[in-house]
Amino acid sequence: MTATLAPPTVAPADVDAALRECGHAVLDAAGLCTLLGGGITPTMLNAWWPFWDRLPPDAHLRDGGRYRRRRHSCFTVDGDAVAPVPHRAHWQPVEYNALHGGFERWFEPIEPALADDPKWARLLAVVAARASALRGAQRWYVEAHPFRIDASAGIGRPTPEGAHRDGVDLVAVILVRRVGVKGGETRVFDARGPQGLRFTLAEPWSVLLLDDERVIHETTPIQPLAPGRPAYRDTLVLTCRAGGFQGP
Repeated sequence: MTATLAPPTVAPADVDAALRECGHAVLDAAGLCTLLGGGITPTMLNAWWPFWDRLPPDAHLRDGGRYRRRRHSCFTVDGDAVAPVPHRAHWQPVEYNALHGGFERWFEPIEPALADDPKWARLLAVVAARASALRGAQRWYVEAHPFRIDASAGIGRPTPEGAHRDGVDLVAVILVRRVGVKGGETRVFDARGPQGLRFTLAEPWSVLLLDDERVIHETTPIQPLAPGRPAYRDTLVLTCRAGGFQGP
């Protein structure tokens, strides 16, 4: 059974209102590119796919799995000004990540050819602008996580920590591509009540935006569609936090 539920997308003009009212919003690829402007198209973003082919293994998985690859880099965003910061560890408190919280996780940085691409800076500025619309204009501390969840050997878990918050102000989960997998259903729940929804991001460069104070989220495991064939789900997760990066 490979049927999926389509995401409840909103128009680019309505994304900030949806975030304020619902705590989440989904843009399709065309909507994201509308916000990016400058004639950027999904096809142009597809040129980034090889960067995901070169992600190194995640050496910190505590569930014993070998299905996740990733990099990690940090930036500050102030309006349209995007600046990298010296490479640093990713850290979360155990209150937000019971599985991987409470210790520094060092990952290889994002490749310079990606981080120096003008489209990359534009993407970070557009996502940070959603945080400013939600919390007020200010400098944002942005962590960027390119992920590959590989299910070619069986099951891959996009969120091994389960349903969670990230301890930031805004989370953007951008689907880069899905290849040869089933599963990977996104679930978003009200952090203070039973309300929730579920859907599957399937279109490359569609994006889920989350008010991290109001909702918790998870993605269900993926499995291969056919044995012996490539099976993976690539995402880019961007988090925006006011006041500084999380640290011990």
